[in-house]
Amino acid sequence: MKKLASIFSALVVALLAIQGAPETTPASSPSDQIAAESKRANEFLDKVFDEFVATHPQIESQLGIKTHYDQWNDFSDEAAKRDLETEQKNLADLKRQFPKEKLDAQTQLSLELYEFNTARDTEAFQFRLDSYPVNQMGGLHSETPTFLINIHKIDNEKDAQAYIARLNGLAKVFDQLIVNLKEREDHGVIPPKFVFPLVLEACANVTKGQPFDESGPNSPLFDDFSKKVGKLTNVDQAVRDRLLADAKKALTESVKPAYAKLVAALQALEKKANDDAGVWKFPDGADFYASALRRTTTTKLTADQIHETGLKEVARIHGEMRKIMEKVGFKGDLQAFFKFMREDPQFYLPQTEEGQQKYLAMATKIVDDMKKRLDELFITKPKADIVVKAVEKFRESSAGKAFYNQPAPDGSRPGMFYVNLSNMKDNPTYELESLAHHEGIPGHHMQIAIAQELKGLPKFRKFGGRYTAYTEGWGLYSELTPKEIGMYQDPYSDFGRLSLELWRAGRLVVDTGIHAKRWTRQQAIDYLKQNTPNAESDCIDSINRYIVMPSQATAYKIGMLKILELREKAKKQLGAKFDLRQFHEVVLTNGAVPLDVLEELVDKWVKSKA
Repeated sequence: MKKLASIFSALVVALLAIQGAPETTPASSPSDQIAAESKRANEFLDKVFDEFVATHPQIESQLGIKTHYDQWNDFSDEAAKRDLETEQKNLADLKRQFPKEKLDAQTQLSLELYEFNTARDTEAFQFRLDSYPVNQMGGLHSETPTFLINIHKIDNEKDAQAYIARLNGLAKVFDQLIVNLKEREDHGVIPPKFVFPLVLEACANVTKGQPFDESGPNSPLFDDFSKKVGKLTNVDQAVRDRLLADAKKALTESVKPAYAKLVAALQALEKKANDDAGVWKFPDGADFYASALRRTTTTKLTADQIHETGLKEVARIHGEMRKIMEKVGFKGDLQAFFKFMREDPQFYLPQTEEGQQKYLAMATKIVDDMKKRLDELFITKPKADIVVKAVEKFRESSAGKAFYNQPAPDGSRPGMFYVNLSNMKDNPTYELESLAHHEGIPGHHMQIAIAQELKGLPKFRKFGGRYTAYTEGWGLYSELTPKEIGMYQDPYSDFGRLSLELWRAGRLVVDTGIHAKRWTRQQAIDYLKQNTPNAESDCIDSINRYIVMPSQATAYKIGMLKILELREKAKKQLGAKFDLRQFHEVVLTNGAVPLDVLEELVDKWVKSKA
């Protein structure tokens, strides 16, 4: 029996030798396991992002998604609480399911950023009533019509019906806004007096013209809807007429009453407002402002440290400006030069249609010329195009001087560099080159469009843009880099670059002055008038902005200084091995990040090069 068993065993061994061993699943390597876990983590993060977007119809529309195209976001406090609770739960799930040591470096960074965001959102939530939901810089009174005009595309009859549904939905949105205003009033937070006339004017501009009154041109929204529907080729005239009639009805029966109700609430609130400018007047103002500075700068800098940095930078830039005075042969002191730059007609275009169109053409040429030089500074370049646009008439009085709107990820909408042409005296031509570099190329368009187009990153990093010091720091840094490759040939244009940098340095002084040192509004206006070449109207508008957006203005200079510091440190460590294009690649191809994370990324790059 034993002999038979041994013969059988030998036969089995022989057969195995002929046929080969049975197939087994090879053990995956550690690198394969890390890749697989990282893929799962990124899929989880994208699912979380998609779920968030699906509950925010306006974000869907901005991303080119039309799933809830007839709806608005939920602006209630209950929705804000739900969003935070969901974010906190997602973070707990991430930590439980995906230990960092099992992930690749880029995915580890994604988890760190998600954790950073959640911690910041949790901290900010306790201060959510320390804000002005309606102010001259923004708010649903101006943002909803702007959204419909710029984001809500009409490609067919269904899109037009969704537009009308959104017009009818404004009543609910404004009811939520009025509740939010009341909650803040009960908390002791009411906008300063100067805000109300500006906001009420913006409201009036939306409900002016047809169909609200029979005379004059179409109102902004009806004009937009009519033009979009008029371009449809897939509907007949009867459908077009019906859509226009439905839009008129929505405007007169839903939009007009909604604005009237909001205006009444604002007029009642105006009677309770005072002239105190800073957030120190809030019940928890000091703690709120400290938190806001941490959120905006992504640093631990105090208000006093930021204030002192601003004073030093103002003094340094004044010195650079005196060199330009010598270069152009100007006789007199810096204040006299400022007056010359403010008043000499050679630097201003007329307040006419021709003057405005020339300004837009000049801005477009600067952007186009810079496109041709990008290879000297960058490896990765955006696929999305950029266009220059004038701010729409209805929001000129409340909009900023210049700003950027990101492109649609699917390529259906280019990036938009907006300029406000309501007062051409606020738009000296010597500042235009620097302005175009900041808002357009190589500034916000490069940074935001490249981030959207990155491969292998979760969506929240591609579309987040949550780190103001990074984004605005890059914008201000981008005003300087073209000079380093020979742009700004006109010394007055180079003075314009310095004047905009000086403006951002002055912001550090006045923002902290207003909100931490109890400066009055007039005190802050006077500081800018005395230390910058900007027109008085510019100083007033900007101080108004800093009052209603505490801390936001500190991001620009703090971010730029950090990027320059990292660049100089890398140059010193790498010497001849330093490559500016590679440095920019590190800064831009990880999406927006906090400044300390940016430093870690640059340090890793330096070590890899060394």
